[in-house]
Amino acid sequence: MLPYNKNLKPSSRQLRSNMTDAERHLWSKIRRKQLKGYQFYRQKPIGDYIVDFFCPKAKLVIEVDGGQHFSDETREYDRMRGEYLHSLGLRVLRFTNSDVLTRIEAVVESINENMGGNLGGNPP
Repeated sequence: MLPYNKNLKPSSRQLRSNMTDAERHLWSKIRRKQLKGYQFYRQKPIGDYIVDFFCPKAKLVIEVDGGQHFSDETREYDRMRGEYLHSLGLRVLRFTNSDVLTRIEAVVESINENMGGNLGGNPP
């Protein structure tokens, strides 16, 4: 069982209600077990973080990053967060809003490719 901060539940619900256009677009492609029959959850608390999308069976976290993720400070935060998630045995895939909105087929294919086999390999 993954660590869970119950104090994040209200924030998680709020984020689900206010998804970005890119998150909504990706969610429409991965929800309802559309990929290999695997269940994804959105805005899922894991430890002290809320990840955009999580597939427990594949041990896969998907993050959709807007422009705010390109500052040095945010990159460092994302790096530390990624290391923490990796320490739990999870793989983290990151896509930009632009990729999701303009290249959704390639994004879905990348997710599909990362859902099987040995997922413990590469740190984020």
